[in-house]
Amino acid sequence: MQIQVFTFNQFFENTIIVFDKTKECVIIDPGCYTISEKDTLQKYISTNNLIPVKLINTHCHIDHILGNNFIAKTYDLELEMNANDMELIKSSNEIAQLYGFTDYEMSPLPKKFLNEGDTLEFGNSQFKILFTPGHAPGHISLYSEKDGLLISGDVLFNNSIGRTDLPGGNYDLLIESIKNKILTLNDNTIVYCGHGPSTTIGNERLNNPFLK
Repeated sequence: MQIQVFTFNQFFENTIIVFDKTKECVIIDPGCYTISEKDTLQKYISTNNLIPVKLINTHCHIDHILGNNFIAKTYDLELEMNANDMELIKSSNEIAQLYGFTDYEMSPLPKKFLNEGDTLEFGNSQFKILFTPGHAPGHISLYSEKDGLLISGDVLFNNSIGRTDLPGGNYDLLIESIKNKILTLNDNTIVYCGHGPSTTIGNERLNNPFLK
């Protein structure tokens, strides 16, 4: 399994492409907003002969869904996410205007929902879905035990955690999600975060000041 991370939009959000030797790929949290950002993502996919087969949102805060419409239309994909973030995505046009994203193209609504314990398959690879609310009501993380990696969205960062002061945030629930779903993973697991650099479970267990 290979990972490519792009940092897009004014919130420096990490858009992640995951693929394997079959060239099938999953696009996670497309935050591409400008024409240049969309071109960068599309060029990488075409240059590497990738075949997008899934569009996934770890959660539906505006910085993680700005490119949903573009990806869905360009590659004929249906959005997959957790149902508890439906209110966020339904109100995303109004939220986009508040943050100055005046050219936001409304995200399509999902026809399939991802829940705790589900398996997301593509190519020769798969992710297990972990339900990790607290930063957002419907936040999920994607875990591959075989490849030793976790796509954590905005739950866990390098020496930090996701904010909980946005609508639907819950600090106690976030800490519970981290301790019960994420810190139980192997220390060598690489964590690809929704913002900032990657980290490992072991590093966060030892050094994250929020988890002491």
